[in-house]
This record gives sequence, C-alpha cells and structure tokens, in this order.
Amino acid sequence: MEPAPRLSLDAGRGLLRDAAGRRFDPAARLWAAGDGAEAGEAVTAAEALRWLQKESGRAVRVPVAVVGPREPGAAQAATAERLGALLARHGVTVLCGGRAGVMEAVCRGVEGAGGLSIGLLPDEEPAAANPHVTVPLATGIGVARNALIARAALCMVAVGGGYGTLSEIAFALQFRRPVFLLEGAPTVEGAVPCADAEAALEWVARVFLAL
Repeated sequence: MEPAPRLSLDAGRGLLRDAAGRRFDPAARLWAAGDGAEAGEAVTAAEALRWLQKESGRAVRVPVAVVGPREPGAAQAATAERLGALLARHGVTVLCGGRAGVMEAVCRGVEGAGGLSIGLLPDEEPAAANPHVTVPLATGIGVARNALIARAALCMVAVGGGYGTLSEIAFALQFRRPVFLLEGAPTVEGAVPCADAEAALEWVARVFLAL
C-alpha cells in the first residue's frame, strides 16, 4: 500500500485537512486550497470516512460493490462478512449480487452492524435473495446484471472468485471504478491486492475522500 495520507480533523467545525493544508469539501468530494494549517487531531483515512458518512451531513450515497463466488472457502466467507461489517460501521452502503456465498456473507456482516445492503438479483423475483439483504432488486436480466453492479458502484472489492467475479472486475475497470482484491480474487492489471478487510477499507476510504 502507498504511504498513508496525513489527515487532520476538527469534527466540531467540520474541517478535514491534508498535510498540505488543503480543505476537503464533503459536498463536492474535492480538495481546495487552504491556509496550510492543520485542523484538529490526526485521523486515518478510515476514520475520516466514518466522519464523512456519519457526521458531516454530506454522506456519499453511491454504494461500494462487493463481489465473489457462490461457493467461497471458509476464509473467503469470513473476510466478506468482516468487510461487510466494517463498511456498515463506517456508513457505507454495500451493493452485491444478492444471492449465496460471498454475497450472503457480506450482507450478513452488514446486517449485523446495522447497515444497508442492496442485492441486485439476476432473477425475476426478489424471493431469490439471501435472507440478509436489506433491499433486494430483482432485475430478471441474468448475468448481465454484473455490468450493472460495476456501473452503479463507486468502487469494487472482490473476495475470491472465478469467471463471474472476473467479469465484474473487468466491467468495473472498464467503467473506471477502482477495484480492490482479497482472498485470491482474480488478478487483473489495474486492480489493487489487499492483505485483509481492514486494508480494503482503507483503500475504499481513499476513494470516498478523493485521495
């Protein structure tokens, strides 16, 4: 991973600054020139994400896609559930395919942390969704929904996976969505491998903060 960005936050005044003193505009998700001074206490990108999504009043509503196989290994399922919980605790909406495997695990993590998950189903009826999806959306378009997941997301995290996951990664990169890889996800040029769910969260935070 690249060196962690140096950020400082004055939550009371709603000021997030970087090491150069630039101020973050939550509404526009842009960094503007400041006075060069730091504001408040040092925070990580993940901590700044939590402030943005839960306290700033300017939360980003675009979801993060989480994709992976329908028959994951135990480590992949555990990582997906952990990732879902982390994203939910930081106020991030999760988008997935809404069915079994990694999709169910990430939704279970989101649900346990009180978050929101959207399941974009290939099926014609919402009853096909796993029991942990908050909002099941039945598209009836089959695997073509892979492109919709990639297009609708701010970025994507892949947890393991085979050809189906590879297609989602490829669509995301084609649509210029950042992609982060966990637990043996297909390696594609331009996607960023991550050691664990916490590392993936840090990268997701950088996307939200336009870092």
